[in-house]
Amino acid sequence: MRIGCIGEVMLELVPGEGDAATLGVAGDTFNTAVYLARALSGGAVDYLTVLGKDGFSDHIVSRVEGHRVGSGRILRHPTKVPGLYAIKTDTAGERHFTYWRSASAARQLFDLGYVPDFEGLTHLFFSGISIAILTPQGRDTLFEKIIDFRARGGQVAFDSNYRPQLWEDVATAQAVTEQAWGVCDIALPSLDDEMALFGDPDEDAVMGRFAGYGLSRGALKRAALGPLSIDGGAGEAFAPAAVVDSTAAGDSFNAGYLACLLQGGDQTAALRAGHDLASLVVGHRGAIIREDVQK
Repeated sequence: MRIGCIGEVMLELVPGEGDAATLGVAGDTFNTAVYLARALSGGAVDYLTVLGKDGFSDHIVSRVEGHRVGSGRILRHPTKVPGLYAIKTDTAGERHFTYWRSASAARQLFDLGYVPDFEGLTHLFFSGISIAILTPQGRDTLFEKIIDFRARGGQVAFDSNYRPQLWEDVATAQAVTEQAWGVCDIALPSLDDEMALFGDPDEDAVMGRFAGYGLSRGALKRAALGPLSIDGGAGEAFAPAAVVDSTAAGDSFNAGYLACLLQGGDQTAALRAGHDLASLVVGHRGAIIREDVQK
């Protein structure tokens, strides 16, 4: 098993005391890749993106490799550099972001000359952010490669992870996201994102729409309410987590769920694994907690 996670990994600034700040490396699908690499007892995880040839890009590659995530499918742009964001967390643990990513190297992903290799991968994972940052041509190329990948037996997981500011307009976001749901095998949506993007009035409407997509594997993430099986089957109740920092809650859930499911766990066990990992992660500050805390 070899899982390719597609998207953008960025530099992360976390303000400290006074003028001090901590420099980290994070991004939604990268966070999932890190937690997946830790949770898998067999197999491997690669990250697929475009970085620059600058020192900060070298730093990101070093961090990728330090988390035992494969960097061999990371492409390098001769002039562009990585994206950057700053994060502040309020007293309730909710995040507030400021981004500098409009000209990042990752936006060239799947454009001519920057198409990563899927050879040797058994699974792919990507998100709404992964496709929102791409050019229209890049999106077309990605979907063409995914269709071919599935035809050759590969499986695909998708998390819609809707960020309005990254899209040209709502209509495009809806159309491309539905295109993504149409080429995935494992659906990992969040209730709030789906309601915001498609205007669904409640959970029942979201579940009804997914039934119409014909998707039967995956989980609807519902924050404090806990996950729900995407097929609408009865599930257990989940205790809400004590939230210190909600960063990477959904990303870590994705990793825990996928690692369990892809290693033979049933749906109940996968939902529990995702919820337990996300509950642990939101109890600590930062997108990626120390590995010794996770064990």
